[in-house]
Amino acid sequence: MINLETPRKFRAFVNQAHQVAAEMLRPNSRRYDLAEHEYPKELDLLAALVDGLGASGTGSGAGASGVRRTEVDDSKVKNGSNMSSVLSIMEMCWGDVGLLLSMPRQGLGNSAIASVASDEQLRRFEGVWAAMAITEPGCGSDSANIQTTARRDGDHYVIDGEKIFVTAGARCDAVVVWATVDKSLGRAAIKSFVVPKDTPGLTVERVEHKLGIRSSDTATIRLTNCRVPAENLLGSPDVDPDKGFAGVMQTFDNTRPLVAAMAVGCARASLEVTRDLLADAGVEIDYDRSVHLQPAAAATFLQLEADWESAYLLTLQAAWMADNGRPNSLQASMAKAKAGRAANDITLRCVELTGSLGYSEHELLEKWARDSKILDIFEGTQQIQQLIVARRLLGKTSAELK
Repeated sequence: MINLETPRKFRAFVNQAHQVAAEMLRPNSRRYDLAEHEYPKELDLLAALVDGLGASGTGSGAGASGVRRTEVDDSKVKNGSNMSSVLSIMEMCWGDVGLLLSMPRQGLGNSAIASVASDEQLRRFEGVWAAMAITEPGCGSDSANIQTTARRDGDHYVIDGEKIFVTAGARCDAVVVWATVDKSLGRAAIKSFVVPKDTPGLTVERVEHKLGIRSSDTATIRLTNCRVPAENLLGSPDVDPDKGFAGVMQTFDNTRPLVAAMAVGCARASLEVTRDLLADAGVEIDYDRSVHLQPAAAATFLQLEADWESAYLLTLQAAWMADNGRPNSLQASMAKAKAGRAANDITLRCVELTGSLGYSEHELLEKWARDSKILDIFEGTQQIQQLIVARRLLGKTSAELK
């Protein structure tokens, strides 16, 4: 049974993550928001610290690269790397989402590798900073419609295509590229490949200017006759029409709770600052009185806090199920959908509640409102998550419910 308290073995680590967020990430948040595309040098030290924690075992699966679905003992409840990762990411994104996304070796591609790579691949790609490339100019939320191709040629695959909105695409060491090995076989032929950035034929076309998470680079990548060793294919090379592309989609079961955790952390930061500003303005939030008996601002704040709590609990549930070897596709999508939408609503309403202070750069509230928007979009949009949840609950296939 899941325990809603932070596991004892993670408490010191979570406190360390919060301290890093308070002393390193948040103080640099505005600086790198304004200096878009400038690399945050402070993150090199932080990434080395996370690597050291992971190597020593005290990090308990810190960061995005910690997620891994392993065999578990059904007779025991386990709090493992997925739970550790979401708890640490919540704290780090309480500091700054963009800077968390800019951390070396903690990209979404790293969580993809950790989720589905073989033990040999884990050893081979250890220490690599990996981005994840899924979206294409003609293919966004419909991952099954990917047009990038991977053609087998001896001991290599030759990859051709264009990928857009690749988080950390310009700074990373390698890119996890989703491509089809046979267009005629549909979604079953979608596979993911680890492509080193120095591979001939891979070029970074441009880096995007964005509404939020400006400290994180978002790139467009082109692959032309890009030859990748066959052993860089993640998971099984076999195409199984009955299984569909569940192998690569398993990545999302581990990464969507991570994005939900980012949203939960960002929203919590907004709520805490808003509570303080309301108190300074003389608005008392009384948890012992009914909402309708309190000032409108206090009543609104209590509603937002309840919305945050539900997103937080769904995120913990999805991570806990992954750690305990239970299918969590439904819960991962529910957590991502709820947390992404809640973070958008909470951060924007916090700007409204605090008036001119919230709208100005005097506080970070307006920045958090901008940053939160992407958390409802990447790793599957709000609409796609709702569609996945509906299919799971109604027992419908993707062909039956579009």
